[in-house]
Amino acid sequence: MPTDLARLTTELTAGDVARRAAAADTASRLGGEAQPLALSLVRATGDADEAVREGVIAALEDLGPPRGADAPQLAALLEDPCAAVGYWSATLLGRLGAVAGPHVAALANALAQGADMSVRERAAWALGEIGPGAASARGALEEAAKSGGRLARLATATLEKLSP
Repeated sequence: MPTDLARLTTELTAGDVARRAAAADTASRLGGEAQPLALSLVRATGDADEAVREGVIAALEDLGPPRGADAPQLAALLEDPCAAVGYWSATLLGRLGAVAGPHVAALANALAQGADMSVRERAAWALGEIGPGAASARGALEEAAKSGGRLARLATATLEKLSP
């Protein structure tokens, strides 16, 4: 990781909110070049400071897919008590598409048992982005499709993607 990105990783967890906010702002201007920061950015979506959260979310919106090697840690972050961390973990797993296939069970668990609706909805979307490799989540998707609302629509759309 280049020195600048290593420094930003450290700064995103600094005790001083001004340093965290500055690092988030810098990351928000990097676009896809911030890819090595994906895990740090996802974790920082749970920051107590609004300016930090806004900066890291802006960075994540422009990031594109993360590195495939980050997928196991992103899957683990689906269970984070902060809904924003779970939401962005699911989002980045979805952006990986079929590469995230080994983490279908974690996404299905987030879909079925997630405490926050935004995480459940994003998990349903991510499973659809994985495509046929997410077939083992069919049961969780079928249950979600019965729930009504946006979650049901997302689950139904994903089930259609899984059908031959």
